[in-house]
Amino acid sequence: MGNLYMEQKISLFIPGRLCLFGEHSDWAGLMRIMNSNISPGKAIVVGTEEGIYADVEKSDKFSMKNISTELQDIWVNFECDMKSESLEKIAQSETFFSYVSGVASYMSEMFCVGGLSVTITKMTLPIKSGLSSSAAICVLVARAFNILYGLNMNVNGEMYAAFRGEQKTKSRCGRLDQACALGSAPVSMCFDGDQVDFEKITVKKDLHLVIADLCEEKDTIGILSDLNKCYPFPRNEVEYSVHDALGEKNNDIIKKAKMFIENGDEEALGKLMVEAQNLFDRQVAPASPLHLFAPKLHSVLNDKNIKDFVYGGKGVGSQGDGSVQFLAKDLESQKALMDYLKKINLNPYSLTIKAKNKVHKAIIPVAGFGTRLYPLTRSMKKEFIPIVDKDGLLKPVILILLEQLYDSGVDEICIVVRSDEDKKAYNQYFSSTLSDEHLSKLPKSISHYENKILEIGKIITYIIQEERKGLGHAVYQCRDFCNNGPVLLLLGDTIYSSKTKETCSQQLINAYNKLGKPLVSIHETPLEQVFQYGILSGEWSTAYKNVLEVKRFVEKPSVEFAKKNLATKLDNQENAYYSVFGQYVLTNDVFEELEKIISTTPEDSGIEIQITDAMAALIGKCGLNGVLLDGKMFDVGNVAAYRNTFGGY
Repeated sequence: MGNLYMEQKISLFIPGRLCLFGEHSDWAGLMRIMNSNISPGKAIVVGTEEGIYADVEKSDKFSMKNISTELQDIWVNFECDMKSESLEKIAQSETFFSYVSGVASYMSEMFCVGGLSVTITKMTLPIKSGLSSSAAICVLVARAFNILYGLNMNVNGEMYAAFRGEQKTKSRCGRLDQACALGSAPVSMCFDGDQVDFEKITVKKDLHLVIADLCEEKDTIGILSDLNKCYPFPRNEVEYSVHDALGEKNNDIIKKAKMFIENGDEEALGKLMVEAQNLFDRQVAPASPLHLFAPKLHSVLNDKNIKDFVYGGKGVGSQGDGSVQFLAKDLESQKALMDYLKKINLNPYSLTIKAKNKVHKAIIPVAGFGTRLYPLTRSMKKEFIPIVDKDGLLKPVILILLEQLYDSGVDEICIVVRSDEDKKAYNQYFSSTLSDEHLSKLPKSISHYENKILEIGKIITYIIQEERKGLGHAVYQCRDFCNNGPVLLLLGDTIYSSKTKETCSQQLINAYNKLGKPLVSIHETPLEQVFQYGILSGEWSTAYKNVLEVKRFVEKPSVEFAKKNLATKLDNQENAYYSVFGQYVLTNDVFEELEKIISTTPEDSGIEIQITDAMAALIGKCGLNGVLLDGKMFDVGNVAAYRNTFGGY
């Protein structure tokens, strides 16, 4: 059977997972299936800087090998026939490879896949310390099957496969651990029966955490066994207290924690950790006194030598004497705390949760017919026309845009398409793996790029614009996707070339982080060309003349009108004219204006809804800024502009 497979090897990294708040709420929320009086479980988790690195490839068996130095003392290479019953037997055995065997068994049952060879190349994640090393390796195996066998699972699917694999073992874990599949950003999770939802949290200020392995024994199975006895129906005062602590009181803590993180209130967040630990000790630990007494944990939490370095701390994961986490006051305190914990013979790890861009979503409307590129667009959408990118690869325009967004830290992208057929075409391009034969023909120097395309595909969602009523109408279809937050808007027939190390998108995001207002990227345009663009005028608000406080915004004015009404003065008092560069940061104010315009425009009027009109309405409402980006735009939506892109981009 092994000869049927062409060689295909990929490298993966899966981080560990730290539960900042809400331990045990995942399986407690799962019990709502049987008792609707139980509150949904809620937690906040974040990926660690430590994790598991591995090379994976197809095989006729399921095998796990190790060439890292970190696991040499405990690792024995493992191999098993890729048969569900054989793998399930190992999953029930409580051996070192029970978890991954459970995942492989599930994948075999559900997808009839072939085997997998996993080689651990590096392991920086401590084992049995509350950082979900078992979940990380399960997610890694699920993701490897997904990519190598082209299963087209999204992140939720990979998390569910890892969960079902762990459920085949004797450890009755919940859904929280598999959050390591979500990457490094902090995430708020909700567990309502078998439904799991998550929302990424925007971090306003860097959070300097220290996690330390307490170097004691922790019986996770014993803890879960004791606490599970409290569910689904409480029978005594202790069990009612557990329901209360993991339910409404925990949910209140999660609400506060999310607010403190988003507001950058580190001191309040640290105090909340202490509050959460006290709640756990008071109302949850009595249900498992043998395992949750945790003398080492509380000794370290109450160590007077630590107080000056931290805002607060609490236990990790299932609690007990596994690991402890602290929120340090700053970077220097983090380093000092690390040094001290080493002196008292603990194994500390640092985790700095970086402040994220406030703008992490983007919209690209591509629902037009591309008539200016006829007859090419009879068979090809205009955003798929090819351009030689700066790395020498020939790419569709849309891929260049998506890659720039991805590299700018945008992690959710909504593409507005014309039809379900177009949606399927996009899915085919960004979610389907190449055949083994096709992949094997690629030069090794570029074969890695295939993984990046698939990673980009995971962050795309699609909305169908059934009626073409203008750019503003297309953008309005994405209101629910934006969820009241700021969003980057790019045009699907334009590409952008930055003159700095930052993409044009990142430059605009940085500007929004400082200004906090709706933004339009701008560039200087010759007077004789103003009739082709949206033109803005106003006054410079910075000494560098790169931020324009917009006073007027007119779509495609005549040359005469622009000359009289839309000139912006330069230092030498000469007139300059600025048009839209093709990128915007929209806030909810824009969507409110679009709603007004759409509701007052007759259905059959044939009038197109323009984004320009909505942006212009903000000038007197909340303000609008134009940002002069250090880069150049290339319109590829018509033949002349497309021709000029070659040699210029």
